[in-house]
Amino acid sequence: MAKVRVLFDINVLLDVLQKREPFYEVSSQVMSLSETGIIEGFISAHSVITLMYLLTKYKSPELARVVLTSLLQFLKVVKVDQSTIEQSLNLPFKDYEDAVQVIAALQSGLDFLVTRNPRDFPLSPVPVLQPVELLKIIKPS
Repeated sequence: MAKVRVLFDINVLLDVLQKREPFYEVSSQVMSLSETGIIEGFISAHSVITLMYLLTKYKSPELARVVLTSLLQFLKVVKVDQSTIEQSLNLPFKDYEDAVQVIAALQSGLDFLVTRNPRDFPLSPVPVLQPVELLKIIKPS
């Protein structure tokens, strides 16, 4: 059976990196599914850039490099190219970055987009799950 392939929205990554409560525990659990190879985890190219900016601004450039290097040991980067950008313009999303996430996931053939804000992804062609929903699919109780 093929592994579930998931694009992590940046809010899930920030929950883990910043230990944001009450979201840290479940977000950490879904990230560990990728780290341990139970699922295939992905991050979009523009999310890597945003994380670098935020970590550099609020921590340090050195820590940002260490954190991103660590994340890229178990998260693969999905490309964001001209086609991604153009197709994203056709989605009726309030937040363009969310539209780019969806199209990047779609173009990469991923199974799910995991976010804490599923309402930000109306009519997504890629199924959108909250971290707790992914856990239920991967580790049924």
